Amino acid sequence: MLNLSIVIPLLNEEESLPELMHWINQVCREQQYAYEVIFIDDGSTDGSWNVIEELKVTYPEQVKGIKFQRNYGKSAALNEGFKLAEGSVVITMDADLQDSPDEIPDLYKMIMIDGFDLVSGWKKKRYDNKLTKNIPSKLFNGVTRRMSGIRLNDFNCGLKAYRKNVIKSLEIYGEMHRYIPVLAKGAGFRKIGEKVVQHRARKYGVSKFGWERFVNGFLDLLTVQFIGKFGKKPMHFFGLIGSILFFIGFITALYMIVAKFIFTDYNLSNRPPFYIALTTIILGSLFFTTGFLAELILRNSPERNNYLIEKHLI
Repeated sequence: MLNLSIVIPLLNEEESLPELMHWINQVCREQQYAYEVIFIDDGSTDGSWNVIEELKVTYPEQVKGIKFQRNYGKSAALNEGFKLAEGSVVITMDADLQDSPDEIPDLYKMIMIDGFDLVSGWKKKRYDNKLTKNIPSKLFNGVTRRMSGIRLNDFNCGLKAYRKNVIKSLEIYGEMHRYIPVLAKGAGFRKIGEKVVQHRARKYGVSKFGWERFVNGFLDLLTVQFIGKFGKKPMHFFGLIGSILFFIGFITALYMIVAKFIFTDYNLSNRPPFYIALTTIILGSLFFTTGFLAELILRNSPERNNYLIEKHLI
């Protein structure tokens, strides 16, 4: 049985891979872990896959590899890596040597001994550009912390450790790799911890991330929050909003129509609130209809009764 799976998504990191694998192997051998390293090549255009094939020859028992036909993004890479992982503890890290494998033993102990479901790294001291990375990252983490209620300082840190059943319970897509703690909390895994980890200056290559990741990340945060609360009951969201809008619009329109009959000089066509009321009625009806359609789609989904079970007595 494997103690540890290390999942490493990568894009054009051929220079760092041999050094990273040697470092991981040294740490795991010292700790006497039975381990595997899963490299996911996310459509690299350099020689990264050739390096992975060479590492497979050098470390035949430990190295596994997945190669995407094109670049699908980090979430897709992690999702495929999680499917393949077999270790009791799963650790993710970046391939650029900015995450230190020396952190592995402490992360492993926090899961296996301290009983955490998930431990997220916190790069308290960073070597990134302050204007383009540090400041936006602080804003991003602040918004995510407030919306999710999870007290983490660095949601986007690639160095994380998970209990195996956590990653097997999650599906990650879009830019949702940033919100794995939020997804885990929504799935019922609430023992989420944090560990200050070393952030190393980039030794090879260049950063693969730009400003657009923060815009996409915020939209995905809204998606995660919505799915977590209303994924199994969409009518509770759309129906509630629709009912409120319809009720406000109906009462307003009814009042103005009655006033028309009481006061003969009362002209509806010259009163903007009447048209606003009609618009509100239409919007309320649309929200309500959307809720019904969402319920019909969910009813016919093969995953409508997929619930996470922690224990099962037979």
